[in-house]
Amino acid sequence: MGTYYNIKIRTPREDKMLPQKIKQRLDEVSQKMSVFAPDSEINGINNAKKDEWLDLSAEMSLLLKDAHKVWKLSNGNFDPTVGKLVDLWGFGVSKPQNTPTKEQIKEVLKYTGFDKLSFNKDYTRIKKKHDDTYLNLSAIAKGYGVDSIVRLLEEEGYTDFVVEIGGEVAARGNRSEDEKGWKIGVIRPDDTHENAYVIALKDYAVATSGDYRNFYYKEGQKYAHTISPQTGYPVKHGLTSVTALAKNCMDADALATAAMAMGEEKALAFANNNNLAMIMFVRQDNDDLKALISEKAKKLLGE
Repeated sequence: MGTYYNIKIRTPREDKMLPQKIKQRLDEVSQKMSVFAPDSEINGINNAKKDEWLDLSAEMSLLLKDAHKVWKLSNGNFDPTVGKLVDLWGFGVSKPQNTPTKEQIKEVLKYTGFDKLSFNKDYTRIKKKHDDTYLNLSAIAKGYGVDSIVRLLEEEGYTDFVVEIGGEVAARGNRSEDEKGWKIGVIRPDDTHENAYVIALKDYAVATSGDYRNFYYKEGQKYAHTISPQTGYPVKHGLTSVTALAKNCMDADALATAAMAMGEEKALAFANNNNLAMIMFVRQDNDDLKALISEKAKKLLGE
């Protein structure tokens, strides 16, 4: 997935094979979900012709069913079919020399949209309505990877642990007898990288999407990696980061991306209308940061 992972377990047991089991599970996820692996399952879907039914693995079925749910909930602001747009803007497999033209974006938008995919009733098969519809799971696959390791550790009998992949986190049980949950910091999206909030996370997951992690400058213009599925352009608004909390990390990952694509006003309304826990930072005209916290997140923070 092009990032790091970090796992802490509170246990008296010693299992020297556990790191290998964890790596194997993550390799399996990557082999299915990564557009950078030439023979991955996701690339099999991307290379398929329109109206060609493909069987999905159990993992991909679960992920795409969840992606479809968040796509509908967010009114299309979370959409994994932005794959061609991600490539066009230089955040995917290909790295174009120039920023895309209006005509290129308009053409790619014709086959962008989760409604360009069809599934059978139980999401075990998929077909595309257009040859060039192209999936990129970078906004949900890390969260899925975290959940996958959570399931592995639970299968192995562990009850107290925290799993992190590239900043996306899930926690189970307690760090110690005296310390309930696991302390997770929500950092300020600025040069200080200080913790703005600390959450005692227990049986919960947290994921962050922001314009401060993956971006580039071209001719004095900043381009961030969150692409609007509606316009085809990198989002431009004051919202600089969204941290979402959910029962599983796959949902937290996708919801944070959806809110990031909306902008601050719509994102806060989206969180409150759907009882979602979100902590957002807005960059103001004087470059100061303002925090926006949904009602559910306030309860989790004890405010």
